Amino acid sequence: MTPSPPAPLLDGQTALVTGAGGGIGRAIALRFAEHGAAVAVHCRTALAAATQVADRIRAAGGRAVVLQADLTDETACHRLVEETTAWSGGHLTALVNNAAVQPVQPLPELTAEDWRTVVDTNLTSVFACTQAAAAHMRAHDGGTITHIASIEAAHPAPGHAHYGAAKAAVVMHARAAALEYGPDGIRVNTVSPGLIDRPGLTESWPDGVRRWLAAAPAGRLGRPEDVADACAFLASPLASWITGHDLVVDGGVTSRPTW
Repeated sequence: MTPSPPAPLLDGQTALVTGAGGGIGRAIALRFAEHGAAVAVHCRTALAAATQVADRIRAAGGRAVVLQADLTDETACHRLVEETTAWSGGHLTALVNNAAVQPVQPLPELTAEDWRTVVDTNLTSVFACTQAAAAHMRAHDGGTITHIASIEAAHPAPGHAHYGAAKAAVVMHARAAALEYGPDGIRVNTVSPGLIDRPGLTESWPDGVRRWLAAAPAGRLGRPEDVADACAFLASPLASWITGHDLVVDGGVTSRPTW
């Protein structure tokens, strides 16, 4: 007798993925859908790209909706969660806080406005979306929340002082949220990627890519799907006893000694 195939890893779940119009966010949304989740595909301005992601999910037989919101606005974060739960019939089991910006600006030249733009987009949005989603999850048997952080949370890079500081705070926010929301059945973790490949990266930053490949034990750049797989795992029952954890996805580059 042939055994039945296992159920999809995220079967029956509804996930909200922020910043899902391209790159890592697109891969996360597609991977969640492949594993059986209905996906709310968030974007701020990249409506065409987000629509393409949702169309791919639907073409494969999944459920998806595109939702727009400026996540630097706390009210918009709460409205985004409300729209997701309304679309899903009151069902939200997973949030992936992926939306972020990563400008390169030397620290001596930063203005307070520059700083606030990165912190509001990369950190304050995480706080607001998490608070809104957790309020729903705690009333509906819990759920999972995953923040996309960065290895730069612990390893600073030139020109990324505001980005690294915000991502370090994202890691600590997840730990604090895991502590406070744990009794409500909500698990909160972070995924910290290393250098993830994207179109044109090798041409625009050949020296950086060369140095990364020389330093990474895995011998390659990361792929958006590597991050997506980590997020799917953390949202799944396979990670039911994992919370407050930072899952580093960097091909081993941070294991390299610096001396």
